Amino acid sequence: MPEPTVLTATGAAAGPVVAADYFQSYSVVGLLAVVGVLFVAVAFGAGRLLRPMVPTPEKLLTYECGVDPVGEGWAHTQVRYYVYAFLYVIFAVDSIFLFPWATIFAAPGYGAATLVEMFIFLGFLAVGLLYAYKKGVLEWT
Repeated sequence: MPEPTVLTATGAAAGPVVAADYFQSYSVVGLLAVVGVLFVAVAFGAGRLLRPMVPTPEKLLTYECGVDPVGEGWAHTQVRYYVYAFLYVIFAVDSIFLFPWATIFAAPGYGAATLVEMFIFLGFLAVGLLYAYKKGVLEWT
């Protein structure tokens, strides 16, 4: 069996493909990853060695917006804010799925199948939204 050849941009054969040439590109990526990890490790190590370490009670306090902490650290938060944020993320991700569908819909031979698939997808979304509405999640009171 003849060895595979690499074609140049003009279509001329550039010679046989050698495994060493193939893995050379991976070795460059691996070497770059090692250099990056070493760079970060050296930076963190130098920072740890060079910084002054003088812990005081003021430095060990929780800091938030320049205000000293008063009272307990436990605060009650309304769950509905998280639910609205979660619903937003769900519909934002769903809109990402709509863009590829819109591009494929115009392609010949895919129109009916993609239309059915998208209505099934939107049906699942509608059922989820109806479920959230029935549970009272969408009410702000």
